[in-house]
Amino acid sequence: MNNFRQVSPLYTDLYQLTMAQAYFKNGMHKQRASFDYFFRKIPFKGGYVVFAGLHDLLELTENLVFTDYDLDYLAESGFDKDFVNHLREFRFRGDVISVREGDVVFPFEPVIRVEGTLLETQLIETLLLNVVNFQSLIATKASRMRFAAGNRILSDFGLRRAQSFGAMHASRAAVIGGFNSTSNVLAAQRYKIPFAGTMAHSFIESFGDELTAFRAYAKAFPDNSIFLVDTYNTLFKGIPNAIKVAKEMKEEGHMLKGIRLDSGDLAYLSKKAREMLDYDGFEDVKIIVSNQLDEYVIKSLLEQKAPIDIFGVGTSLITGKPEAALDGVYKLAHVNDRNVLKISDNLQKTTLPGKKKILRYFDREGLFYADAVVMTTETDINRMINPFEKHKSLSLKGFRCEELLYTAMKDGKMTHLPENPQKINERLKTRLNLLPAEHHRFDFPHIYKVGISEKVLKTRDELLNKYS
Repeated sequence: MNNFRQVSPLYTDLYQLTMAQAYFKNGMHKQRASFDYFFRKIPFKGGYVVFAGLHDLLELTENLVFTDYDLDYLAESGFDKDFVNHLREFRFRGDVISVREGDVVFPFEPVIRVEGTLLETQLIETLLLNVVNFQSLIATKASRMRFAAGNRILSDFGLRRAQSFGAMHASRAAVIGGFNSTSNVLAAQRYKIPFAGTMAHSFIESFGDELTAFRAYAKAFPDNSIFLVDTYNTLFKGIPNAIKVAKEMKEEGHMLKGIRLDSGDLAYLSKKAREMLDYDGFEDVKIIVSNQLDEYVIKSLLEQKAPIDIFGVGTSLITGKPEAALDGVYKLAHVNDRNVLKISDNLQKTTLPGKKKILRYFDREGLFYADAVVMTTETDINRMINPFEKHKSLSLKGFRCEELLYTAMKDGKMTHLPENPQKINERLKTRLNLLPAEHHRFDFPHIYKVGISEKVLKTRDELLNKYS
């Protein structure tokens, strides 16, 4: 992987390649196809998902090429010689029609539509799911922490607990979701994210005593020092030593930037730390806390009036804890001028056929009201239907709507310059402000209304009758 902009097409599931060879051998590989990406369940028992990962997906897809090394491996592994030679000229030349990064999305909506040849649209499935599922999960988790933290600073400290190099995409997604900075220096460079960090306990332990360690760090970073104060005894050694060095720094024209608490009762210790710092005239010294934080712990700390300025969040953010993954799927909806679907005994796992888009409707106050999945030929509808309970419908007559999808890639080339994660977060803040409050809450959020048009319903039912 070259600076996270390029990946081998072998970064995929085997069956993508075996299906591609079967399409090729049967002369189907050039047939036109359309796939939908959607998810069925909102993670964290929340009310929305933050859509993220699109630009990384597009960049990787645009640079997707089989090297001689890749092709030799496939040939040695038993793939057909003619098929392997065909892959030598492979480039993705299809279209990607998508929701914009930083928008809020909901279950069963085709938030990405991929159009192209059957071979090329099939070959990018695993890559798409790998990138978009993960970044959307982390961005959603980060958004929940931002909601809990209010205007406090949030910093991603998760690199050491991440699933290997997934930390790169996770740091980007964290900023999309609302984080201010990351400790991951490579991600900071790659995505133009501010970096932030302090020191480890090993730094304190490597010196003869804590006071000497603080002085040494202040000497190295006179205008950017944050002291970790819980190595030995937070209240009776750590904070007093930090204050002593802060006074020395002040005499030399410098200011201590902050102290970090990484263990113990963070609410109690932060309150005592604030008292001690303020007593000695260091009201501007920030209090940073870390150690197994998540949105619920942050919420609890602030409800206890803990005077915390910065939260450093690691494991829960970077792994999307406690959810293992976003359950996004990639399903064929149209091929060779035919609408198609996958049937299941569970109607929720029966897919919606045809080329579709999303219309978002607004209520009388200008807030998000409902999303309708419609055929691409439809511009507005008066009524949407519950896709799983056909007797339930919602009138949309007179409500303003907007289309959510745009062409993000045309003929294998990105249509827009990349946006940095901070700009995408600005979009997210705007969109979240339009989402009614009942969808933000952590406990039993209101279910956002998503329905389908009569035309989509009719198309699905006709195919169900045909194949049942």
